[in-house]
Amino acid sequence: MGRISSFGQHLYTGRVSFDFVGRRRLWYTISAIIVVFAASGLLIKGINEGVEFRGGVEFVAQISPTSDNVDAMRNAVADSGVDAGDPVVTTSGDAAIRIQVEPLTQPQATQIEHSLEQAGASDVSQNLIGPSWGQQVANNAIRGLVVFIGLVIIFIWAYFREWKMSVAAIVALAHDVLITVGFYAWSGFEVTPATVTGFLTILGFSLYDTVVVFDKVRENTRKFELDTTHTYSELANLAVNQTLVRSINTSITALLPVGAILAVSTIVLGAGPLKDLSLALFIGMAAGAYSSIFVATPLAVQLKEREDLVKQHTKRVLARRARAAEKAEELAEEGAAEPAAVAPSPPKREVTVSGSSKRAQPQRSSRSSRSQRSSNRSQRSSRPQRKRR
Repeated sequence: MGRISSFGQHLYTGRVSFDFVGRRRLWYTISAIIVVFAASGLLIKGINEGVEFRGGVEFVAQISPTSDNVDAMRNAVADSGVDAGDPVVTTSGDAAIRIQVEPLTQPQATQIEHSLEQAGASDVSQNLIGPSWGQQVANNAIRGLVVFIGLVIIFIWAYFREWKMSVAAIVALAHDVLITVGFYAWSGFEVTPATVTGFLTILGFSLYDTVVVFDKVRENTRKFELDTTHTYSELANLAVNQTLVRSINTSITALLPVGAILAVSTIVLGAGPLKDLSLALFIGMAAGAYSSIFVATPLAVQLKEREDLVKQHTKRVLARRARAAEKAEELAEEGAAEPAAVAPSPPKREVTVSGSSKRAQPQRSSRSSRSQRSSNRSQRSSRPQRKRR
């Protein structure tokens, strides 16, 4: 914990810094590759809509959810003599199996129900879902998404008074949603109303993380034109480093329980709305943590650097650094050309005494000489004077 706290302190003070803003082309390239891969999944495989969207009949057979019983339920639908298409058979908890088929009439649904009971199901319930209800769910989801994005734009513009940050936040939101939808397309998971709820939830999480980083950027760049040592992009990059540990801790704290719910709903409970919701949340939260650091802030800084005030300030800072570098180089050259002279040591005087060489003793100081003379005078004055005749 000590190393982690010291590392976070170094990030906050700038002693350790990662260049997130300066390497934005690298992050854009990585994001573009991920987004293209996700979009290709939508074009190649498409979205596997659940029965709630495409309509159909859902049977829930009360039987032990083993692999043999799953195969038996699938074969029972095929042996019923009803053209139900390719049934989707999944487990539902620890005592039931769910079978979804294409839209059927009531007599056809009853015929399949009898076939499932003959295959070993103790009790079979059916739920007829029309495609119109699924269309209403899709329309409401799109309407909610549009309203949410509109409110996000107004909120960010009103809070930061900066439309460039609003654009960057919306791009990050679209980035997260597209990656999540593309993952669903490639994985083949069904998109249900619970999945739509998860999509709307990850928008809020991604926006929360982005707003926190933007708030720190605004704090660092509030009077950037008065700072002659750092450019606008460097101050913004410092803000990302200062919130990096917080963003990572928040993302990990949120992903751990969602991952636990996803594992339990997939392994223990089987298919169901909890699985669809947790899967969308897990993918969206991971994508949101990435976009707030590597997409939103670099894009906002790139848009901000187009302003004349930011351009002029950047030129002044870079010119000042160039002058300081030239001056330091000149001082270094002068120091190398004119090394400091070393003062020679005074020569040692020697005197010859009885054929041997000895060093001369240091002379007495003038103060000691004056003291000796004054002592001699006092002795002479103390002698008794002769009496003149």
